[in-house]
Amino acid sequence: MDFDQHQHYSPHIPASSTVSNVMLKVVLALVPGIITYIAFFGWGVLVNIIIAGIAALGSEAVAVALRRQPVAPTLMDGSALVTAILLALALPPHSAWWLIVVGTTFAIIIAKQLYGGLGYNPFNPAMAGYVVVLISFPLEMTRWNPPLSLADAPMSLLESFQYSLTGILPERLDLDMISLATPLDVMRTQLDLGNSLDTITTGNGIFGIVAGTGSEWVSLAFLAGGLWLLFERIIDWRIPASLLASLLLLSGLFSLIDSSNFASPAFHLFAGATMLGAFFIATDPVSASTTPVGRLIFGAGCGILIYVIRTWGGYPDGIAFSVLLMNMAAPLIDYYTQPRVIGQQKNRS
Repeated sequence: MDFDQHQHYSPHIPASSTVSNVMLKVVLALVPGIITYIAFFGWGVLVNIIIAGIAALGSEAVAVALRRQPVAPTLMDGSALVTAILLALALPPHSAWWLIVVGTTFAIIIAKQLYGGLGYNPFNPAMAGYVVVLISFPLEMTRWNPPLSLADAPMSLLESFQYSLTGILPERLDLDMISLATPLDVMRTQLDLGNSLDTITTGNGIFGIVAGTGSEWVSLAFLAGGLWLLFERIIDWRIPASLLASLLLLSGLFSLIDSSNFASPAFHLFAGATMLGAFFIATDPVSASTTPVGRLIFGAGCGILIYVIRTWGGYPDGIAFSVLLMNMAAPLIDYYTQPRVIGQQKNRS
């Protein structure tokens, strides 16, 4: 989520808001989800955030200095920190430090500063960094933490730092104890093998009430934070509403046609990064559509692509790819959805 420092205010942000104040509110809105994430999956996500934050601020400082611009004001606007947090949340907890640094550095230097800095990036920087490491290091990107309720021996904060920085696990643990496929990945793989939904979910502790154990509560926490951003008028309602509505309708339609092979709408809404993507990623006012109708189209496109990628694509979630693909379409969407200027007559020719 980035904001144009030259315009100072995005169209849907009150004029009294500054970039730094907006970014602070975004961080505050993420806090409930981060706390819930830690409570259900351990300290790894916090380690991710710390490493990504350091890498983001360092990369931003170097890039801005090379462009001979003031470093302190750029770092203080908070946009690099928000990018770091979003990327850290998208990565598997306990990711290796170098993986986090590679993704974060690409997000800041290539996806953001190379295009001119804050307000000029055509793609969401956090998702660009995520896709780079996902494609480059697919094995490392599959090592997700099991919920603490399923873990044999959760790592402490100090052990989490040690593992991320050195790759050395405590003697009482091995890699199989701290790695587990996500509910989306399990669901997709087992359906491809011909198993029914009932067979997949029955007796499998990775699945919770409607989605994944723990992940559904993390999603609810991000939903609460996103609703607060709507209340504060930091983001516009159109993108998250149309994203969630299109995902709900499409998943509901296929589930209604064949409930044994297509997951329920509740599963798609609360599994993976749906809520994080709807309220904190797709709503980036720089890389998303900016017109009222354009935002509805943009959000709906994201929701449709998320379902298509999850169901028939090569990746289990699809948030990052859907947002980046719609980022490419945003200028065209805005071009054809510009509202008519007040007082301008329609062309009757």
